[in-house]
Amino acid sequence: MIRNPVLPGSHPDPSLLRVGQDFYLATSTFEWYPGVRLHTSQDLVHWRPLGGALDRTALLDLTGCPDSGGVWAPNLSHADGLFHLVYSNVSTYAGGFTDCANHLVTAPSIEGPWSEPVPLHSRGFDASLFHDGPDSWLLNLVHDWRPGYGGSAGLEATRYDRTTRRLVGEPVPITLGREGGWIEGPNLYRRGPWYYLLTADGGTGYDHQVTVSRSRNLTGPYDRDPAGPLLTARDRPELPLQKAGHGSLARTADGRWYLAYLASRPIGTHGPCVLGRETALAAVTWTADDWPRAGDGTPRPQLPAPGLPAAQVPDPADDFTAARLGPHWSTLRRPATPDWCSLTERPSHLRIRGGRSPQSLVGPSLVARRLTAARCSFETTMEYRPGGFQHLAGLTAYYNSRNWYFLHVTSDEDGTPVAGLAGCDRGRTTLDAGGRVPVGAITRLGLDLDGASLRFRIDTGAGWRPFGPPLDATVLSDEHAEEYDGDRIRALGFTGAFAGLWVWDLNGHGHHADFRDADYADCTEAVGDAAC
Repeated sequence: MIRNPVLPGSHPDPSLLRVGQDFYLATSTFEWYPGVRLHTSQDLVHWRPLGGALDRTALLDLTGCPDSGGVWAPNLSHADGLFHLVYSNVSTYAGGFTDCANHLVTAPSIEGPWSEPVPLHSRGFDASLFHDGPDSWLLNLVHDWRPGYGGSAGLEATRYDRTTRRLVGEPVPITLGREGGWIEGPNLYRRGPWYYLLTADGGTGYDHQVTVSRSRNLTGPYDRDPAGPLLTARDRPELPLQKAGHGSLARTADGRWYLAYLASRPIGTHGPCVLGRETALAAVTWTADDWPRAGDGTPRPQLPAPGLPAAQVPDPADDFTAARLGPHWSTLRRPATPDWCSLTERPSHLRIRGGRSPQSLVGPSLVARRLTAARCSFETTMEYRPGGFQHLAGLTAYYNSRNWYFLHVTSDEDGTPVAGLAGCDRGRTTLDAGGRVPVGAITRLGLDLDGASLRFRIDTGAGWRPFGPPLDATVLSDEHAEEYDGDRIRALGFTGAFAGLWVWDLNGHGHHADFRDADYADCTEAVGDAAC
């Protein structure tokens, strides 16, 4: 069986592609490096993480990137023996404006090397590339900044020349017939005489949906499927998978179709989503009059697999003995370069040199991974010798610069190393709600997520004990992170929650901490496990 979500944790806006016997998924990464997470599978059940495609600043510069800015809705396609990856880098979205530079890179292999980026345009986001024989077209939403215009000027298509690697001519509006309102996430496919346009309607919340329109002409006019959305949970609040939308299609070698889409698993009915927006799959069939159908049109926790050869995927180890960080790890707003994040300075340890404060959008030192289950644990062994109260290092449950918890070691006024707990809720920082505990140079730190509750723990040599009170995990949810000034966006919540290793040096000298291990466990089915 295919069990949804196939990519748990923050893996939204999936772009699904098949090349030969292999399937690929590309998902959004926002302010996290490496940009555009990639996974591969041969059976649609077992997915192997490949890490991120955009692993250097020449491909993606996230300096100063706002929370939930950066990489939105990447698109993966294949033509002329090359993988084509279109991605945006959103540097502004507040106050009605969206500065969204779109780029294209290519590679002969999904694992690179990726070419230097080709600049496309900044007219709008959710750009995708459609190959129609020798011709290629770039589709995207056109963002409208003007007050009173609703934010969207519709969809457009611009011809792209694969030989000269540039856009050609002026964009052409896509005529959507009777449809109106906010429509985004365009993906175009051709089947027989028809062009099929998949779009994401209803926003990214609980009214989200995948819709299908078709036309015999690439730019329309398109007629919407009279049967309604291809997939949505908007009228079924009891379903475990919600917010279903932003879909893309791929066909198996023997002609079966599958839809990749994003979905969320809320706490309670239409409650907060700590794990963010995840990737799920649905089987698609075709009617006698050539419309696609995804079962009964609602997201399902599991479905029959296509019966392709199985390929079990082992979970990568995180013992820091490799030469580079494993594919589960991400770093915040800057690549994991040796000047601040090293696996070689001290063998079998990850050395992180302290970065700037959590409010800074430049130079943080945070290495983290996505939370993927409503019950999970994360723990690490850290060696750290703080030199003052400006030095902090430890373990964080992190959403964005305004919402996080941080179990850390720092220095007391008399120079004694102590463990403390800090938190931030919509920009309001609190400190040491659980008091301070003297520690030695080596300390084990842990956290446990259980639905809406988060608890930290510490081991100073005498075994684990709780540290601080139970905490509200919904502070780390997409919904809580959203902030508005009236009807204008102040902050978006797109990323889901992360757990990570965080080091501050507010003196600016890069004082380091060493981490010997970092163990993550999905505790969904665990019984009696002390770490869960």
